Amino acid sequence: MSAEQKIAVIGAGAWGTALAIQLARNGNKTQLWGRDPNQIEHMASTRHNSRYLPDAPFPEELDVTSDLATVVTQHRDLLLVVPSHTFRSVLGQIRPHLSQESRIIWATKGLEVESGQFLHQVVAEELGEDIPAALVSGPSFATELGKGLPTAMTAASHQSDFLPDVVRYFHGKNLRMYTSEDVVGVELGGAVKNVLAIAAGISDGLGFGANARAALITRGLAELMRLGV
Repeated sequence: MSAEQKIAVIGAGAWGTALAIQLARNGNKTQLWGRDPNQIEHMASTRHNSRYLPDAPFPEELDVTSDLATVVTQHRDLLLVVPSHTFRSVLGQIRPHLSQESRIIWATKGLEVESGQFLHQVVAEELGEDIPAALVSGPSFATELGKGLPTAMTAASHQSDFLPDVVRYFHGKNLRMYTSEDVVGVELGGAVKNVLAIAAGISDGLGFGANARAALITRGLAELMRLGV
């Protein structure tokens, strides 16, 4: 990776904004793309994403844009943070602007709704098998990462030589990035753990207390392990 590390984040929702802040916080020249020009203009003037992360000011290294073609053309490394149901569509939008040097990372969780495919399969279908590709996932909240609170995530890729660059982008004082070559395991874990998180939230909302939450998490982890094995 060059001395000046540059990366573009595609998707200016809560999670995309939090990851862009983390990348810029680490000294990477980061450009955040959003599809709504009015929202992007407001973010540029206030240096906040007031809709999703009002308490997380943008670092100096973070810029925003609504020009997708330009941001894709100007960056070798692209981090996609869009909903899973729009993932394939966004890949189709960026495909004409990619170069032979382009590399794709995604932080989108879940499976493709229509086909049930893993997202790495969607990437291969839309962009080809040879493009360097990786995903980042983990138990994390956008608001906490945006504030710089301690977080741990995993980067996974079938191309092991790509992983060190991904780690260098994200790893910092507040974020520990682990690595894995088990792309399916990380994708599946990132999707199904949300079911457990929703169940824990329902339990809390019903006032069932810490015992019920602990039981849900313990038994849920056991089920996740059986699913993975």
